[in-house]
This record gives sequence, structure tokens and C-alpha cells, in this order.
Amino acid sequence: MSGAAATTQIGGGADKGENLHDSDDEPTPACGAGRSADGEPALDKTTSGGASAQRHGLLRITAASLPVAVGDPLACAEDCRQRIEAAGDADIILLPELALGGYTSGDLFGTQAFLEAVASAAELLCRASRGRQQLIVVGAPLVVDGALMNTALAIVDGAIAAIVPKQYIPNYREFYEARYFRAADGTEPAEIDWIGQQRIPLGIDLLLRFGEAVIGIEICEDLWVPVPPSSLMALAGADVLLNLSASNETVLKAAWRRELVLSQSGRCLAAYAYTSAGPTESTTDLVFGGHCLIAENGVLLGESRHVGDSDEPLVGSTEVTVDVDLQRLAHDRRVTGTFAAGRRLINRPFRRIEIPIVPGSRDESVPQRRISGRPFVPQDPETLDRRCGEVLAIQSAGLSKRLSRLPADAPLVIGVSGGLDSTLALLVAVRTADVGGWPRSRILGLTMPGFGTTDRTLGNAERLMRLLGVTSRQIDIRQLALDTFVSLGHRPLGVDIDAAETPSSLQKKLVAAEQSGDLVLENVQARLRTFLLMSHGFVLGTGDMSEQALGWCTYNADHMSMYNVNTSIPKTLVSFLVRHFAAGNVSAELAEVLTNIADTPISPELLPPGADGEIRQATEQTLGAYELHDFFLYHFIRHGASREKIRYLAAHASFEGRYDQQQIDLALETFFKRFFANQYKRSCVPDGPKVGSVSLSPRGDWRMPSDAQWGGN
Repeated sequence: MSGAAATTQIGGGADKGENLHDSDDEPTPACGAGRSADGEPALDKTTSGGASAQRHGLLRITAASLPVAVGDPLACAEDCRQRIEAAGDADIILLPELALGGYTSGDLFGTQAFLEAVASAAELLCRASRGRQQLIVVGAPLVVDGALMNTALAIVDGAIAAIVPKQYIPNYREFYEARYFRAADGTEPAEIDWIGQQRIPLGIDLLLRFGEAVIGIEICEDLWVPVPPSSLMALAGADVLLNLSASNETVLKAAWRRELVLSQSGRCLAAYAYTSAGPTESTTDLVFGGHCLIAENGVLLGESRHVGDSDEPLVGSTEVTVDVDLQRLAHDRRVTGTFAAGRRLINRPFRRIEIPIVPGSRDESVPQRRISGRPFVPQDPETLDRRCGEVLAIQSAGLSKRLSRLPADAPLVIGVSGGLDSTLALLVAVRTADVGGWPRSRILGLTMPGFGTTDRTLGNAERLMRLLGVTSRQIDIRQLALDTFVSLGHRPLGVDIDAAETPSSLQKKLVAAEQSGDLVLENVQARLRTFLLMSHGFVLGTGDMSEQALGWCTYNADHMSMYNVNTSIPKTLVSFLVRHFAAGNVSAELAEVLTNIADTPISPELLPPGADGEIRQATEQTLGAYELHDFFLYHFIRHGASREKIRYLAAHASFEGRYDQQQIDLALETFFKRFFANQYKRSCVPDGPKVGSVSLSPRGDWRMPSDAQWGGN
């Protein structure tokens, strides 16, 4: 790279005709293959289509704290050089505030020998960066117009591409920076000449364009003020924010620092990387902890150790490396209208420095971030327990309000099948009745055995209602279904119906039938159940969000109710909610029933069971694993990911199940075809509470033409 970099001005809250944005849960990133439950690789990663991380908007950042020889800039530069060499596959390497010389150098900052050594140290790092497709950001003191400033040097391919000075200089309690440094306020020269380079861009109005990323830089205290500079940088287009810091450790400060990084990344809909000086910076009255963090839109992707995080001493350097997802951030900014509205707050134009290299030259296709195979289900047991409690509370609060508008004697009717979804709805209803002071007998649970009902599910349903103390009733729908088949002139599963046919005789014929599928047989039973439920009163729906996404419901049957507490609960979370209830303050018998239900294979039980009486119609054998479908749903709805990117992410996700690439591809094709084909069902679903960040309600979160066409992209 030559000494000067191209500059584009953006400002005043407007894009000047340039689109600034187009190019999702875990604290510790993991790199490598997805793992099955037994710890083996989930699939052969060579089958992932050769997709590179950069193609999918992934930018690799290393935030590092390193040994500091306080007062010796050249020794510091050598440590920086070694750190750069070690981070060979990072696109951005972020090093601490005043790393060239040390934050605690005091009055040495003003000496000629020290500043000359800083210049030599900067030259050393420029040479070390030559030929590398990386952006290196490091802190250094610098004289600007006769005043000393605390700055960040952005180094690319042998030269300094930009210099960003610190805007807020702390001078309270243990901080004494105003003795040495002048705060930047925008009156600085726009360019300076230094270490043999001419017209190096300098200022608080600089953003760096690096591949798909737009990068803003601030320094330490800048983050701790009411309106951080990074907020304005984000509004001006920066989606990656870097903070060079020298934050000393005191009791509870690490937690507050973490919250600042998380909240700023969330408010700015950006990636935020933070690095701080480490324990070798500690001198005189202060101890520095080496805390490094990287967050993305309010989620902590990676965090290093820091002094005080345990009894184990911390010596030397710390670091964290993760991939941030620029495409996720671009999607979230596109769909969050209030973000763009904030551009009116920009009070000065920003200049954009074009970095003339492309990040991500590595051939590495494995993302350096943990990709959960169950994004709706927290991995940490304590977090999962809290999440389940919160979800149940939201469901109950929504149902409570709806019930408050009904006559006090109106029954709440639920079709209880002995499956997961109806069990969850019943548990929510019971909890709502208890909280609202209504008798549980107000809840009427109907079991409606049909031609596909097994003894296991029917027995579980009956025991569940008895143990919960709700009113129960059973209506065998087989005679009604038989009469309907006769009226329609339909031969279920190709079986002839005799004039003297009984439900029992037809059941035997269906079990022995060779034909395996019959939608009329299924739909008649489903609609009869809904007819019976609604004939009793106010019906509580049970269908979950995963079924809505796939259209795995019968229109105007299990598709319909007066209110549905499960409408935004994904299938992978339902079983955990049921198990959470079982682990609570309930009897051992109730816990046993709930666990048995959670362990039952997922099935609509509309086709007859096998000769052994066991479930023959397993939903996941037809559709593919719900774990996969919920993964696809999350990334498509929450992050707007393309089919190609979802496939790439699935190839590296940590699923509980074991899936090869063919299984993933088949399930992905099924997901998109069914999702696009079944919007008409979602367009008229009942009311129900939004619970998480993903919802398919046509009245709020997801509005899509019923006749939209799936093109396979």
C-alpha cells in the first residue's frame, strides 16, 4: 500500500447516494466441526460446498492484550509484532491503548527520546504488516500541532492508513491523562506527515472501509461517556466498532465493562471489539486486567480471562478471536427502522478511508464462532431454567388477559392428545388458573381417540388430566369419521367400507392396509376434533411455531382456535418447557407422566399404529428432524440468511443429533418448499403471545404474500 488512502466523505446523516449497510447466544466461541451427542464430528466438512467464511459475511477479529515493557516503545513493538505473527488468520488485530510504550509511562510521554522511540516502533509495525491482508490497530502517543494526543494507529500493508485520536480524556480519581494529552474535538488537522509518510488521514471523523465492513474506532473512556463516539460512527455506517483501552481492574468493574460492551453493540446493531492493557502494565497504584471482549448486537461472542476472574493468577497475554457476522448486522439494520432515523443526530460529516486490500484471503472455511444447533434453547442449564420460567410466565400472562374478558363460567377447552404441544398448553392453562384464582375445574380437557391413537398417548393424556385436577371428557371420533367417509364415498387407505362396518372393524382393516398415506383420512379426523372442541366453548390452541412454519397442520382444524399460547414456541423448546415443569414442585407421579410425554415420538397420530400398537406415523421421518427445521427457521426469519448461508452454518453447527450433508440438504429443501407453500395458513392464525425474537404472526412479525414463489435461492 502507498502512503495515502482514498477518502470518501459521508455526513450530515445522509448516505450521499451510497448504501452503507449492504455488502442472530453463547459467551465462548468454538471453532471446528459440529459434534453429535457422542462427541464425534457431525458430518464430513468437505461436503459443505467449499463455501468460504468471507462469502457469508464473516469477519475474523482478534482482540489481544500483550506484555508491555513500560517506557520502552521498541520492546513493546516487538511484542506487538509477535502477536501479529501469531494471529495469522485474523482480518483485524486489535491491540491496547498506548501499547507502544505503555499507558502508565507518565511524564515519559513528553520526552523527546520516548517520542522518537514511538516513531521507530510504529515503523517496525508497518514493516511487520507488509504483505499481510490484515488491519492492525494499535495505540500510540503522537504529537499533533505541538500537542500530545492519545491515538489509535490503523496500519495496513506497510503503512498507516488512518490515525484516530481519543476524544474523552479522563482526569478523575485514579486517572490523570489531562496532564499529558489533549482531547480531540474535531479541530485537529485532517492529515499529517509522520515517519516518512505524507498526508496520513487523522481525525475523529474517520471510518475505514475494509471489504464489507465499515469500521469505527474509539479509545477507552470514549465508551464510558453518555454519548460514545461509536454511537455516531454506527449511525454514519460503521458496523464494526473497535475500542483500544487501558482499563484498570477494581472490584466489579469487569462486570460493568462487559455490560457496556454488550449494550453498546446492541444499541449500535454492530460488532464491538474491546481490548485492554494487561497485568504487565500494572505499576505503582494500578492493576490492569487484560480483559478482551467481542460482542455482536448484544450477544457476547467471546471473552478472555482477566485479572480477578478466579483465584488462578493471570500472567502474560490474553486474547479472544471470533468471527463477526456482517450480514446479520446488515439485516438487523435494514429491518429496524428507528436505527436509520437516528442519523439526524450526526453533527458532522464523516470521511471514509478505503482500505485497498480484501480481508479473508485464508482458505479456512470453518467459522471461528460457536453455531448452536438449537438456537432457541440456551446451552447453559441455569440460563435454560430461567428462560423456561420466563416463557411460561409470558404465555400465562397472555392467556390470563384473554380469559379475563370471558364470562366467569365459560370453560376453557383444550384437546389433550398426550403429545408435547397439548401438554404444554394444558400446563399453561393450569398455571394461569392458579395465578388468577380460577378453579382448575374450569379447564375442560377433551381426549378424542381416533384411528391413529395409541394406548401410550391416550393413557398419558388421561393420567395427566387426573393429576392436574382438570375436568376431563372422552369422545371417540371413529364413528363420526366412519360416517363422514361413507358420506364422502371415500375409501380410507384404499379399504372398502361395508354396510355393517363398525369403528373396530375398520380399525383392523386400516392397521392391515398396504397403502401408507391418506390425507382425507387425516383431515377428516382433525376437523372433527376441532368441531367437537369448538362446540364445547372457548378453545385454547396447541399448535407450535415450527408446525406453522412448515404448514404441518390441517387448515381449519388443529390450525384454528380462539387463542394459542404456543404460537411462537418452536418445537425444540416445547419439550424443555415440559421437562422444566416436571422438574418443579410437582408430585413424582406427575413428573413421571410429563417425562414420558416428553420422550414420546412426535406424531399427529392420524394414521393407524402398527400391528404392535406403537406409533407408525412419525413426523420427523416425513419432514426431517425438527432440530434442523428450527435451525433453518431461526436463521431465515431472525437474520434473513440465504439458503446457501443457512446450509453453510448448518454444516458447522453443534447439533444434538447426527446429520450428514444429504440429510441437511433434504431437510433444507423441505423447509423452504413448505414454508413458501403454507403462508396462507399463517395468514389467519389465532391470537397468541409473542415470546421470543422470532414470531410468524401475520399481524406483526411476518407478513408475506400467500402466493410468494420459492425459487430455491
